[in-house]
Amino acid sequence: MNTQSLSIPVSTGIGSISAECIVPENVSCVLTLAHGAGADMNHSFMVALAESLAEMGIATLRFNFPFTEQKKGRPDPPAVAHKTIEVVIHKAHELFPSLPLFVSGKSFGGRMSSQYLALQPNPIVKGIIFYGFPLHPAGKPAVERAEHLKELKIPMLFLQGTRDTLATWDLIESVRSSLPLATLVEIEDADHAFKAGKQNTILILANASKNWIEKIEG
Repeated sequence: MNTQSLSIPVSTGIGSISAECIVPENVSCVLTLAHGAGADMNHSFMVALAESLAEMGIATLRFNFPFTEQKKGRPDPPAVAHKTIEVVIHKAHELFPSLPLFVSGKSFGGRMSSQYLALQPNPIVKGIIFYGFPLHPAGKPAVERAEHLKELKIPMLFLQGTRDTLATWDLIESVRSSLPLATLVEIEDADHAFKAGKQNTILILANASKNWIEKIEG
């Protein structure tokens, strides 16, 4: 397994972001991995997920959004997040031009990634994985945040905890049923942070990701 730290320029106005690429020996594909609104790319969840994916032959390009790079408390506006995701996707393709490329994100990172791809479809992206799609604020069930997903023409994988307060189960199921290319995997008893008692949810998430990617790649 090879780990490489990178600095990726986003734009003159935004500056550069930190990133880390973990590449297993028998690599089968590459996955961009965007963090959530409350933590950076080095949060224990992000690192453990990237390492577990690597053990399954999946390379990851994990990165900071500008707001965490600059140690700001408020998440970036969509335009900045989208530009960051665009640059990271192109960097992943530049690093691994012959590998299938998938996009993913935890919560905010997944939603910003799907928003970008809905606005700017990219043929090099084979599919997107949501590690906890934030369908609505806690205690305010709604589905408006999922409207843009109807514009995506690529396979989608939703990995959702049954106790996720940011995605009421009946609503995330209804969203999935409205999207012909979507798959929903239930993580029993997990909350939005994928905490579920003594279950090794990281391994569950990595396994589900691997199985879904293998089905797509045939």
